[in-house]
Amino acid sequence: MDITKQKVFEIVVPNVAITRSIALTLANLLETGIILLLEGNLGSGKTTFVQALGEGLGISTSITSPTFTLIDEYTDGRIPLYHMDLYRLDPAQVKHLHLQEYWRGIDFPLGIVAIEWSERLGMELADYLKIELSLQKSDREEDLDRRLIKFKAQGDRSISILTSLERGIILTS
Repeated sequence: MDITKQKVFEIVVPNVAITRSIALTLANLLETGIILLLEGNLGSGKTTFVQALGEGLGISTSITSPTFTLIDEYTDGRIPLYHMDLYRLDPAQVKHLHLQEYWRGIDFPLGIVAIEWSERLGMELADYLKIELSLQKSDREEDLDRRLIKFKAQGDRSISILTSLERGIILTS
């Protein structure tokens, strides 16, 4: 696999409902072994995105931020979802969690790995889909929930998923 292959797609969404809709669409495109790296400031919508993703995967359990538990495992959907939050850790601490066991598919059933605050991961990945969420500043009250969502795919599988997501969003816009 050529790890230099990348694809970027950006979209500005007006509200949380559209953000959730994009996550639901993405959930239908995901397959086992995909790693989602979520980045953004506090309150940018990372956990909300993962909640909608879980809904799209058919997970009936309530998804909350694993800020203190670090890793939550949801296995009741069509694909297992491993939700991680690295907010309280630095890369040296993350190394000791052995997170790669979740995407190797040996010790845990292969699923989808969603990592919040992934910039603290401290390791290079060959194939991933990064989702950066940022609130867009505005003085207008109707724009308070407006977000920029920037997707960056690296690796053939993630590029294929992002291409399908981009087509799905454009077709429904």
